[in-house]
Amino acid sequence: MAPNARPTAAKRNREKALVERRQEKEARRRDAKERKQTSGPRLPGDEDPDLAGIKPGPQPLAEWQLDVEPEAETPTQN
Repeated sequence: MAPNARPTAAKRNREKALVERRQEKEARRRDAKERKQTSGPRLPGDEDPDLAGIKPGPQPLAEWQLDVEPEAETPTQN
């Protein structure tokens, strides 16, 4: 008996679904690219509030990280 050489309906449906997913993905990519281009460059005043005031490089220690002890008066010898 010869194997069935014709693609089944299930395979055709899977392939059709793959093509549709690829097209949807490409459309999403295109939309994202267009949104990025139309939004324009950021203005200097448009700063992310989460990053406001942060400068590149090492940051100063937070208050809770500082190891400051109150200065105690040391007795002086006369």
